[in-house]
Amino acid sequence: MTNLAHKHLLVRAEVSNPPSSTTWCSMWLSSIVSKIDMKILKGPIVAYSDKVGNRGLTGIVIIETSHIAFHSWDEAIPAVIQLDIYSCKDFEPKHIFKELEVFNLEKLEYKFLDRENNFKTIERNVYEY
Repeated sequence: MTNLAHKHLLVRAEVSNPPSSTTWCSMWLSSIVSKIDMKILKGPIVAYSDKVGNRGLTGIVIIETSHIAFHSWDEAIPAVIQLDIYSCKDFEPKHIFKELEVFNLEKLEYKFLDRENNFKTIERNVYEY
């Protein structure tokens, strides 16, 4: 049996160019999966909420090794994006940060956890872009 990694990346970003197209976001999520050398099991599924105070995109992708969840709030100034990637296969957060730059990052904070070992924090930082 293969050793499982149990890595969990949590990202909160403030951006000036949030996505608004469900089609575009679906393609972006698919590209994230390939950038970290994962495989899609189901999805992406992306929807836009137009509820005042909660406007923005939500998308999920089920990957063979777990999931990716994306949320954006485009009414906030700056807009906010939260991204959650959990995988039983190891991956490099820097590849994700680079892909988030398309949204014109103003601030990016993250926490990278090892869920195999008591939720040990591997990294916690502000990404310098």
